[in-house]
Amino acid sequence: MANPIQFVQQVRSEVSKVVWPTRREVALTTFMVFLLATLAAIFFFFVDWLIRTGLTQVLSFFGS
Repeated sequence: MANPIQFVQQVRSEVSKVVWPTRREVALTTFMVFLLATLAAIFFFFVDWLIRTGLTQVLSFFGS
């Protein structure tokens, strides 16, 4: 088992190797996530609306 001091030194060494994203990269990827989530929501809204409308038409045709 490693010494706790060595462990902390190794953790600091590994963390220093991490390449952190820039503020611009974070903002851009956040914007893209919100944009794609909005587009997916709009797409599935219309798919749901089409299925609901089609089923309503079919059921009303056979219902009465």
